Amino acid sequence: MQDTTVRCDAVTMAAAEPAAASYDDELRRREALREAFGDSSESDSDAPREAASSPLVGRAGRERWRWVAVPGVRGLWLCADFLPSDDQLRLLAAIQREGWFSDASNQAMRFGDLPPWAVELSALVRECICIGDVDVGISPGWTNEDEDACPLPSDLLWREPLFDQLIANRYTPGEGICAHVDLMRFDDGIAIVSLESACVMNFSRECAAYDTQNTQKHGESESTNVPVYLNPGSLVVLSGDARYHWKHEINRKPGAQLWNGRELEQHRRTSVTLRKLKASPN
Repeated sequence: MQDTTVRCDAVTMAAAEPAAASYDDELRRREALREAFGDSSESDSDAPREAASSPLVGRAGRERWRWVAVPGVRGLWLCADFLPSDDQLRLLAAIQREGWFSDASNQAMRFGDLPPWAVELSALVRECICIGDVDVGISPGWTNEDEDACPLPSDLLWREPLFDQLIANRYTPGEGICAHVDLMRFDDGIAIVSLESACVMNFSRECAAYDTQNTQKHGESESTNVPVYLNPGSLVVLSGDARYHWKHEINRKPGAQLWNGRELEQHRRTSVTLRKLKASPN
């Protein structure tokens, strides 16, 4: 059987060189980690200070990174094991320290300079795309040099900044999101990190005529509704058709969250969506 697991390295290597991190970027990364996860000097541990600058996901976590192209929706990719459970808790704690959520508000938006933990999260998304294994088994004609064999095209992956807008949402059981396509004020390339409760996100065609033509061209399924299971710690990336021509929604009303023939138990769910604002025409 032909091995259809590849890496994005060959696609992105040339674009990576001008975007290599500077010394200032490294200092910013370390500052982000200290703010999000604390400084080792505040602990009675005998661990060296470098522990405070340890990466959000260690080697074991990185070895589990595997991208799967979602069948039927071109430009939709899922990394189910993006964040291990311990790192999910650290990220939730960093969000909690922002003090954004209350009984009257379950959403927060930030534009421009993001919180340091979100800058670190953005860098981790980029790293995951670069070094994670990519399963292109649904389209065996793809190659490692094909842009479609990577979760993000190189022009999006190496833009600076990768993201400059975030939305943090906290949903109680029964709360979800209506079917929508993100506003056109945001550029291509969107990342969504799911935390706490598992859920099913449904994708439906925004423009049936356009997508029917394109799916036939690319030999994909003509399904008009594609469910995607988002476990805690998962990362989903949307670009191209998935970003512009498919609506996405999460219906968490009783009886709506079904996967493999059973209803998912609903708990509180937190999500972080990362996007890039389009440049002003002026």
